[in-house]
Amino acid sequence: MSLAFPVPVKPVIQPPPMVEEVLTDDERTALKARIKALMKQQDAVLVAHYYTSADLQDLAEETGGCVSDSLEMARFGHAHPARTLIVAGVKFMGETAKILNPEKRVIMPDLNADCSLDLACPADEFTAFCDAHPDRVSVVYANTSAAVKARADWVVTSGIAAKIVKYLHQQGHKLLWAPDRHLGDYVQRVTGADMLLWQGSCVVHEAFKAEALKKMRAEHPNAAVLVHPESPESVIALADVVGSTTQLIEAVRTLPHPEFIVATDNGIFHKMHAAAPGKLLLEAPTAGEGATCLSCAHCPWMAMNGLRNLAAVLESGGNEIHIEESIRARARLSIQKMLDFAAAEKAGQIQLGD
Repeated sequence: MSLAFPVPVKPVIQPPPMVEEVLTDDERTALKARIKALMKQQDAVLVAHYYTSADLQDLAEETGGCVSDSLEMARFGHAHPARTLIVAGVKFMGETAKILNPEKRVIMPDLNADCSLDLACPADEFTAFCDAHPDRVSVVYANTSAAVKARADWVVTSGIAAKIVKYLHQQGHKLLWAPDRHLGDYVQRVTGADMLLWQGSCVVHEAFKAEALKKMRAEHPNAAVLVHPESPESVIALADVVGSTTQLIEAVRTLPHPEFIVATDNGIFHKMHAAAPGKLLLEAPTAGEGATCLSCAHCPWMAMNGLRNLAAVLESGGNEIHIEESIRARARLSIQKMLDFAAAEKAGQIQLGD
């Protein structure tokens, strides 16, 4: 059974205008040299999300950093000896890095780089949601604030959400899920768990349109359709592969198809091209019948990250992430449950069955 929290669907969060950094080759070269020198002086390492610009992804790899999803970014930062972590992404990613690395300085190019899922789930409203259903275990997606993570029983990423929910369902638990209703609905359908769903959504994935996708697929019969599970059910139903960012990159690398229609943020194309340089990548449509495109396949908050503001923050010393220790410690417990589950499952200590 999948039931919605008895409030209206959360209003669509109005994203900021899309402003992507444009640099000349000379500007890019000069900024990279400046940043690299500042990073060395400050014992810093850069971790960048797959949805950030090609310039930031390249810089992260050129300087011994990491390009990955939010959890792996935080894990990498924890394992790396650098005293300063630069997180190129959105604010909850910087908070996650700080939660797992309290002893380190964590900074971001722009602290106003938010996330529509995070914004749609204020901590006070989520707390009331949990308090109204004390018999249920609360599971939240990583795309939430530190305060929401602190109130939750479990934190999950898209790559492990279904496994953890299936495990909890097999233990006899009824669940609360927040904040993404589309991901929650997908997880409920594949696990059969009893879930009450918060009604948030991602402005990028919400915009993908099934009817237009059907037409595109007909025009590209040799293409595989790759869909992130934050997308609507009608889009997920057309997918050949449903998965996290890391899983979709792996699909492009390993599947034999010459073409891929990709329903997630187009920032991921940079890494996909590197993984499979001979394959054609097509953006899934966000236009056509029923279109309400607010993002057009790219997150405007992710676009706030650039080389210019990265250099500026290294020079100014600002934009540091701070989290109240009581909140950080509780949020760490919810994340640690996920990490422990992943390790136990990998070791064969947890058997989920069919």
